Amino acid sequence: MKIYTGRGDEGQTDLRTMDRVSKASERIEAYGSADEVNSLVGLTRPTGYDDLDDDLAMVQNHLHIVQADFANPEPDEDDPVVREEHVAELEATIDRYDEELDPLESFILPGGSDSGAHLHHARSVCRRAERRAVALVAAEDEVNETAVVYLNRLSDALFTLARLLNQRDGVPEESPTY
Repeated sequence: MKIYTGRGDEGQTDLRTMDRVSKASERIEAYGSADEVNSLVGLTRPTGYDDLDDDLAMVQNHLHIVQADFANPEPDEDDPVVREEHVAELEATIDRYDEELDPLESFILPGGSDSGAHLHHARSVCRRAERRAVALVAAEDEVNETAVVYLNRLSDALFTLARLLNQRDGVPEESPTY
């Protein structure tokens, strides 16, 4: 399989349906931003904690499904789509790790250990991916809105995981001063 085809040289790309669209379309922006989140999560692994690495691997697989979902305005039964169970898995992950954390009493500054800071970065890019997905929903009819919900929940999960990594690594959280 050749890596380059030249088909995108004019600023167009193919959707799963083989329709050609601008690389600046809302759909491409949405799945491209999800790809950025996926890359940042990949930058974080391995964290040194098997349980977190397993959950981050799950997130990366889910993000690949988000990308495939956004790239396909007309999915067949066999095509990957984000489902409510993906959101439920994230919620269970958040709840499980939140029990290990001290209660959040104020805003915190993003940062900390290398892995914690990478996840805070992934969380902020995830928020952008969510904004791009909301723009896609506003622009087109054929969008699985569960994928938007997933991105919203994922930013919460990445925040929780960043806090947990920093706590496990012994890096205290810092609050902003006003």
